Amino acid sequence: MEAIEELVLQPCTSSLYVRPFRLCYRQNGTKKFWDFMRTHDSVSILIFNTSRQCFVVVKQFRPAVYMCEVERHHPEVFRDQDKESFSRLEDPLPAAVGVTYELCAGIVDKPDLSIEEIACEEILEECGYRVPVTELRRITSYRSGVGVTGSRQTLFYAEVTDQMRTGEGGGQPGEGELIEVVEVPLEDSMKFAYDETLPKTMGVIFSFMWFQNNIAPKLPKK
Repeated sequence: MEAIEELVLQPCTSSLYVRPFRLCYRQNGTKKFWDFMRTHDSVSILIFNTSRQCFVVVKQFRPAVYMCEVERHHPEVFRDQDKESFSRLEDPLPAAVGVTYELCAGIVDKPDLSIEEIACEEILEECGYRVPVTELRRITSYRSGVGVTGSRQTLFYAEVTDQMRTGEGGGQPGEGELIEVVEVPLEDSMKFAYDETLPKTMGVIFSFMWFQNNIAPKLPKK
């Protein structure tokens, strides 16, 4: 996962996943504009393994996170952003600075499937568990990146057992995914959530808190 090499930064002239726009408008008599990007909506799933009493999350390299760290250490990298082409990144940072812990998740890009079906597909592909649609619990939905994308993410909860695991997970290599499945013991979950040395998404922190308020009180006492 951390064998990252031959890094080259270049302009993005077209993409299957993001589309930049500028909205011009008048608000309360004042003319304004706002630059934003259209992206797909998405699903994420909080997975709890009742056999092991642990959460199942994923770990992967995120280029956007990596480049934020690169700019923080080497701000000159983006100074030539208006040029037609960028050069190879010299003396790159370790890939570990771009690795994050996340909930199992995926974009909503299959019109013939419900978001519940997409969520179940992602659980199987990324984490290796086969979960029936009927076993999903919808927690809530919310807007992410409200200043840039405004896309909607729907969060689900799924309980799994060791018997439901039919594969290793790891994502779809054919789509460029390289995902590591990580188990977080329940008793360590809140420490994990607030440990800033372990980069993670807000979805992990929020969903762990939701679990403590809504599921943990109903678990059998040891």
